[in-house]
Amino acid sequence: MIVSLPDQWIILIDVLAWTFFHLVISAVCLKLPLTWFLKDRFWFRTFSFEQYGALWQRLFRVKSWKGLILDGTIFFKKGYSKKGLHGTKSRDLIVFAAETKRAELTHWLSILPAPLFFIWNPVWAGWGMILYAVVFNLPIIVVQRYNRGRISAITSGVGKKSSRLL
Repeated sequence: MIVSLPDQWIILIDVLAWTFFHLVISAVCLKLPLTWFLKDRFWFRTFSFEQYGALWQRLFRVKSWKGLILDGTIFFKKGYSKKGLHGTKSRDLIVFAAETKRAELTHWLSILPAPLFFIWNPVWAGWGMILYAVVFNLPIIVVQRYNRGRISAITSGVGKKSSRLL
């Protein structure tokens, strides 16, 4: 800890800092043009080992809990809700997949500020902040990769029963 503060102040600063980071990172990612997410960039690619989302379902049983995750559009009305498909036409699926990339980027970036919390937190609490960042964001990243894999299965013709895939 670089700065020494009373516990009440540390807790208040932690809550305000996380709120700030989550909202600013989300707002910045929302400003990025959709066209940026339409490209098949390496880090957003659905890899063959993911088996069109089946890996995430097998490892984490994503279908059983993904509906419990709050959608960011409750904070940003401008956002794109990913609670369900907005249609089954090719364009609808492409936009949905692109928006999963936006959400994934948002949550990867939301992990990055965690080491800053060592500035005003004791070491054990700093590690707690890193744990919080990972535990809060990784499930959402997994859901985005799962959903994108399922969309990829539909658009590539692997999945014919689109209503049951998501």
